[in-house]
Amino acid sequence: MKGFKRVYNIVTTILLILALILAFLLVGLRLFGFKPYTVLSGSMEPTYHVGSMIYVKDVPPDSLQVRDPVTYRNESGKVVTHRVIEVYNEPGQGVSYRTKGDANDTADGILTPDRVIGKPIFSIPYLGYVANYIQSPSGMMLAVCVCLVLMVGMFVPEILSIMLEKPQIQSENSEQSDSAKQTDVASTKSEDGTDQNV
Repeated sequence: MKGFKRVYNIVTTILLILALILAFLLVGLRLFGFKPYTVLSGSMEPTYHVGSMIYVKDVPPDSLQVRDPVTYRNESGKVVTHRVIEVYNEPGQGVSYRTKGDANDTADGILTPDRVIGKPIFSIPYLGYVANYIQSPSGMMLAVCVCLVLMVGMFVPEILSIMLEKPQIQSENSEQSDSAKQTDVASTKSEDGTDQNV
């Protein structure tokens, strides 16, 4: 029982740590100013693979330079991450950019600073698949169930140990009662023997 309890505690602790790490990567990093986005197309291969999670940080739009990746909203409002290939800074018009996906053959239109979301700082491969699944109804249900199982699972060894210890206590009590009965029988016999001798 002690060996099982030790292994069980190790497994549940590892699963709990993994769940906390996942929660931190999906939600906690927002507290530090990072915005997570899932890469849905291969326009930035091999820099950002499809299914990767990129973490975007706010930067002053005029700080972007050629070769910098940038996350922005295109004319239709879709979030895109491409690379800056040209910077324009004409007097009286302010700064603007031309971007292009690493895997694309053609460049994008002119990007103005008001549509810039930020600059990708780092990425984690495949995490975007997990994030997209968790955001689906079935994924949400699974995530909630896993959390509940982990929380309840922390108490399973204690419950099992209590359930397994009770019969031992009862058996000890029954043994004590049996020995007490044997003592009573022995004393009765001795009393009977004494009466007969008298």
